[in-house]
Amino acid sequence: MTQAHERRKQPEIVRRALLDCAAKISLDQGLPAVTLQAVADAANVTKGGLLHHFPSKQALLKGVFEDLLQRLDAEIDELMAKDEEPYGRFTRAYIRAFAKTDSGTEGDDGEDPWNALPLSSLTDPEMKAMWSNWYAARLARHAGTDAGATLSLARYTADGIWLAGLLDYAGVETTDRTEMLDKLIALTRKEKT
Repeated sequence: MTQAHERRKQPEIVRRALLDCAAKISLDQGLPAVTLQAVADAANVTKGGLLHHFPSKQALLKGVFEDLLQRLDAEIDELMAKDEEPYGRFTRAYIRAFAKTDSGTEGDDGEDPWNALPLSSLTDPEMKAMWSNWYAARLARHAGTDAGATLSLARYTADGIWLAGLLDYAGVETTDRTEMLDKLIALTRKEKT
């Protein structure tokens, strides 16, 4: 048997391409455009190759969502490592990570990594549970430094600013948005007495 036309399998590279292509299609064309065939074609693999990694569209979308949460985790951890003040550190990192999602900061491929799944995917019970579990685990991990109503208010407000950017709400100028984020960050600082 000749090996002239045999190519090495690289499952992690294929899986990464499938996740990236599904996210890009969702971002560019919306969730309904994310079909197994469209993702397979975009990743230059067979539909069978896609099904080897993700047995259904739901499994693929779950994989994209899990990947985005891992990337968000890494972003927040990186921002926290640069912050020397323990009080509110997680909240500041959370605000800054979400502020990047619609402020022109993009991923390596030029696309915004956090908005890859449209808001409609958050109505899925499984993805909502994944988000809730991720959020609860992060808050539990940082309960000693990021508990309390003021820090919760800052995080929820950051969520609203992110949502407004995702939905392209009119009326919030970039300077207003920057000022709002600066005020949110100020809320996360411990008052000096």
